[in-house]
Amino acid sequence: MINKVVATAAEAVADIPDGASLAVGGFGLCGIPVALIQALHDAGTTDLETISNNCGVDDWGLGVLLADGRIRRTISSYVGENKEFARQFLAGELEVELTPQGTLAEKLRAGGAGIPAFYTAAGVGTQISEGGLPRKYDADGSVAMASEPKEVRSFGGADYVLEESLRPDFGLVHAAKGDRLGNLVFHVTAMNFNPLCAMAGKITIAEVEELVEPGELDPQQIHTPGIFVQRVVLAPDVEKRIEKRTVQLAGRGAGATGK
Repeated sequence: MINKVVATAAEAVADIPDGASLAVGGFGLCGIPVALIQALHDAGTTDLETISNNCGVDDWGLGVLLADGRIRRTISSYVGENKEFARQFLAGELEVELTPQGTLAEKLRAGGAGIPAFYTAAGVGTQISEGGLPRKYDADGSVAMASEPKEVRSFGGADYVLEESLRPDFGLVHAAKGDRLGNLVFHVTAMNFNPLCAMAGKITIAEVEELVEPGELDPQQIHTPGIFVQRVVLAPDVEKRIEKRTVQLAGRGAGATGK
C-alpha cells in the first residue's frame, strides 16, 4: 500500500521547476487548488505554462502567479474578470492560446487516456481551425505570433478539426475528500475540470479538504482513482471566494414586485 500523503503544500510542489507546464483544476473560483498555487508562488517558480479553464482573477487563484509575471503562456477558455491578464496579453508580455471550453476539456481527458489527438466540430470555419488567431502581441500592438491552421477532415458529410491532446508536466487539483492512496472525491462544480486535470498531469498533486483512510470512501463515489494521483496534501482551511456575489434587497422576496 503506497502512502501518497506529503506533509505540506510546499513539499508537494518543491520539485516543480521553472518552465514547467501545469494543468490547474477549478471552474471560475470554484475548486481551485489555492494552497498549491500559493506554495508555488512562495517558492518563486516562474516561466510557467498553465492550462486551465480560466486564469483566476486579479488577486486570487492563478491570478496571483500572473500578477508577479510568473506565467509565460496559458491555454484557457475564459479569460475575463482579470484586468492584469488583459494588460499583459495586449502589452506582449503573455502568450495566450484560446480554446473552446469543451475542446479544452477533451484535450485534457484524451491526454490522460493516452489518446494523442481527436476530431471535433467545435471551431470549424473559424480562426480556431483556419489559423490567424493572435497568441502574442508585440509591445506596439501588432501581432507577434498567431495560431497555425489545423487539419480539417470530413466525416459523414460534416467537417471536423483535428485537435491534439494535452499532457502537461504536472496536474494541480483541489478535492473535497481524498485518501492516502490518492483516490479523490470532488464537490459539485469542482467536478468540471479537476478530474480532467488530474488525469492529464504526468505527476498529479491533490490538495484535499478532508483526508481519510483507505476503505473509507465508497468505491462507487470516487471520481478520480488513485492511479492518476502521485501526491496528496491536506488543506482543510483554504479560503473560498465567490467570483460575483449577487444579493437580494431586504423585503424583496422571490415573489416580490415593484420598482
